[in-house]
Amino acid sequence: MKSDSQPSSAKPKTRLALLIGLALFFCAVFTALGVWQVERLFWKRELIARVEARVHAAAAPVPAPANWPIINAADDEYRHVTARGRLLNEKDALVYASTALGPGYWVMTPLEQADGVTVLVNRGFVPLDRKDPRTRAEGAVAGEVTVTGLLRIDEPKGTLLRSNVPAEDRWYSRDVTAIAASRGLENVAPFFIDADATANPGGLPVGGLTVVRFPDSHLSYAVTWFVLALMSLAGGVIAVRAERRR
Repeated sequence: MKSDSQPSSAKPKTRLALLIGLALFFCAVFTALGVWQVERLFWKRELIARVEARVHAAAAPVPAPANWPIINAADDEYRHVTARGRLLNEKDALVYASTALGPGYWVMTPLEQADGVTVLVNRGFVPLDRKDPRTRAEGAVAGEVTVTGLLRIDEPKGTLLRSNVPAEDRWYSRDVTAIAASRGLENVAPFFIDADATANPGGLPVGGLTVVRFPDSHLSYAVTWFVLALMSLAGGVIAVRAERRR
């Protein structure tokens, strides 16, 4: 009798241990994910504060070539910068854009500085029916100009859905390296400038359309994970009680 009762008494204990273990496992996993989202929340808010400070700071000269190797998105993107030189309008590149003004193109124009450095400038937006430079000739400013705007990081290869095709001069992202190579440019900065809203002759291109926005859903994600952790514990307690009654 004693030996026959041992297996039957062992099975409920095994099930209880399994239920408790699963509840604790899922609670730990969901809690860890919640903590991670809280950490991401503080990181995102610090990032937003840093970017806001850069955007509204006084414009500084674009980084010199000696600083190019250390330029990165975390520390430099959206810095308020200025550059002076001659626009190489004949070497414009048009990058497909979808903006608040509708579909069209970003006009990417090389700016050649007196020191020989070239910086690509996103001078702004033109609608689809103004793609031809002849329809907006007034905007092709000659002579020395000063451009003020936000420093942006290179966007290589294209977008998630469309790849750049340099051989056909089709651009879907502001790929500094590829655009410079296709135009035969040298000594080109590894970033570009989004020009501000200063009006261009003839009204085009339209600058100042940079969208500075960072999705911040980390708090809601954190709450979701913590609720799931509590639900795991509650579910475990209910299952253990039911197993004991059985």
